[in-house]
Amino acid sequence: MERYKIISFLQNIAQTKRNYMTDMIHIIATGGTFDKKYDEIEGALTFKTSHLPEIMKIVRCTLKYKLTFLPLKDSLFMDDSDRSMILQACRESTAKRIIIIHGTDTMEITGRYIGSTDLKKTIILTGAMVPYSVSSSDAVFNLGTAIGYVEEKPLGVYISMNGRCFDWDNVHKNKEKGVFEKPGREGRSPS
Repeated sequence: MERYKIISFLQNIAQTKRNYMTDMIHIIATGGTFDKKYDEIEGALTFKTSHLPEIMKIVRCTLKYKLTFLPLKDSLFMDDSDRSMILQACRESTAKRIIIIHGTDTMEITGRYIGSTDLKKTIILTGAMVPYSVSSSDAVFNLGTAIGYVEEKPLGVYISMNGRCFDWDNVHKNKEKGVFEKPGREGRSPS
């Protein structure tokens, strides 16, 4: 009888671990304005490390999450090999809910790249128009909004910016206004 208790106990531990891995949110940092920092010597915005560990500590997130750091890169310099690396990280993740921190300039391209693969996960791409290291940054707001959406949205790929969430195939960045919106909304205020 004791043997069956031990086996049952080990099975419960294994199931708890599986539940933990699938119930958590996997946040993947790829760079973009979100993680840039002003380098006083270079006089430019550069990447040193991701701000995500600091942000998650400050906001006291009580959800289970895992952080992964891919090479931090300006999205203007991303190519399909970078997108393939991001897609692979999503495929290999045991989490069913994933947030990708990404640069806004090519976020739509990466959204299409991942969205066309039909992964059975909820994936939200988000970023920032102003770096986290700058006082007027939208980084924390966009991350918090993405966390809310990844908890509620059905399976699929989305872009969450400016308090809104869009399907991967029905969004574009309005560079004049500095916001994401549905295509064909130029000249209208965001709703």
